[in-house]
Amino acid sequence: MDSIISYVQDQYIEKKELPDFSSGDTITVYYQIREGEKVRTQFFRGIVLQRRGTGATETFTIRKMSGNVGVERIFPVNSPAIERIEINKRGSVRRARIFYQRERTGKSARIREKRK
Repeated sequence: MDSIISYVQDQYIEKKELPDFSSGDTITVYYQIREGEKVRTQFFRGIVLQRRGTGATETFTIRKMSGNVGVERIFPVNSPAIERIEINKRGSVRRARIFYQRERTGKSARIREKRK
């Protein structure tokens, strides 16, 4: 059964060429929004909290602060609505899932930039 599912995913789902990013990175996702007949592009800039899943079901979660309210959004990697992804900053974190960022504010919420 698993081989049938993987075969269908390999044949019929388009793989997008996205940059390599991981948790702690600050990225900007440009995606399309359909409002009736209109299509417009909107962006969401924030810190990647996690990447999970494999293949067609892979998703990533981004968190940003809008005023004093934290906003999180989950994007499927192979979504046709995603136009492009830009990496703004590479973060240096020790974990794959940085949910501890949700409770932090101010200076403690900063993530050090990766040294080259």
